[in-house]
Amino acid sequence: MTISPITRFRSSTLYSLLFLLIVGCLPYAVYAIQTDSIPTVRKVKDILIYQDSLFYASFPSIVKLSDGEYLLAFRRAPNRRIFGESGTNHVDPNSYLVTLRSTDGENWSQEPSLLYAHPFGGSQDPCLLLKHDGSLLCTSYGWAALRSEGIEHLTSSQVKVSANSVFLGGYLLHSQDDGQTWNGPDYPLSLLVEVRQDALGQPLPAYNRGALWEGQNGKLFWSVAVAEDTTQLRKTSAHLLTSEDGGQSWNYSCPIARDPVVAFNETSLYQTPKGDLVAFLRTANFDGQACVARSTDGGRSFSAWQSMGFLGYPLHALPLPDKRVLLTYGYRAEPYGIRARVLNAECTDFATAPEIILRKDGGNGDLGYTWSVQMDDRRVLVVYYFNQADGLRHIAGTILEIE
Repeated sequence: MTISPITRFRSSTLYSLLFLLIVGCLPYAVYAIQTDSIPTVRKVKDILIYQDSLFYASFPSIVKLSDGEYLLAFRRAPNRRIFGESGTNHVDPNSYLVTLRSTDGENWSQEPSLLYAHPFGGSQDPCLLLKHDGSLLCTSYGWAALRSEGIEHLTSSQVKVSANSVFLGGYLLHSQDDGQTWNGPDYPLSLLVEVRQDALGQPLPAYNRGALWEGQNGKLFWSVAVAEDTTQLRKTSAHLLTSEDGGQSWNYSCPIARDPVVAFNETSLYQTPKGDLVAFLRTANFDGQACVARSTDGGRSFSAWQSMGFLGYPLHALPLPDKRVLLTYGYRAEPYGIRARVLNAECTDFATAPEIILRKDGGNGDLGYTWSVQMDDRRVLVVYYFNQADGLRHIAGTILEIE
């Protein structure tokens, strides 16, 4: 009899909890604790970064530029409730990418600046990378809105996610002036194992939501989501692309995580001081479990993926000044909110690092997508999108003091 990965996880978790109960560590492993209960972490305050009753704001990323200014990018779309609709979803032909700026991380420009509006449809999840040379890279992807006649002509390889929206795949934007202007879009390669086509009937350009990583030698690492089965176009695996020229061109490296049942997407990368490349994976068909995979050979191959033993997605990893790693994520179960863990430098203690509650006042699971940035030697700003009582989706942040 074949045992499913989910069954294996539940069984192993049960035995782990029994062991922890025996050794007296159960509260540490099962219960999340408030920040003030952890001596090295103190929550300073929550801040409201952007909110507008006309718009649905979501999916932020943030960098601190060389002059100390903060640049935050996010997706903005109409708040469909103003048109009498029951709610807003994550696919909208009028969604586009915008930015805000701040000199201190707490007080932000009020009116967003346009980063990019795709000519063929709505854009998603702008993911910023500040490269060592000071230039910026932004990855995104989009959906095209088709009329009924166009929908009728779709092939079986084109992914439709709503009545009239078809996947466009990914693209990249570049800036040499701190995000004042952007060049692109550039369309990355389509992987040979990718079975989907974009809205134009072409091989689907690679895409992902999650943090890229730049190695010490300037090599870029990017995890992308790929559908490999023509009978399951929405089930994806994670694969690694690399770039030697700052993201102008990309090369395929290897699979990061694939499974017959579990899907992987929205992966963020981090490279440890020892050189291991760690992939923090969002999953589907796996009870919302956060997972991890590791490469010890510079991204040429990855060891088998494994559950980290807790709920939360997507994840973001920020190296701290002392080389520990702040891992943050949305918590899309009751009590809805934002959570974190402080891992050791090699990210090997994810199963035992205590879970930290940053917020537990979310209205439902439509929140999260955390991204963190170091403010100074002790303070970190964690940004995310949020809602309370199923109200207006907005961009918020939490300032932590970490010793």
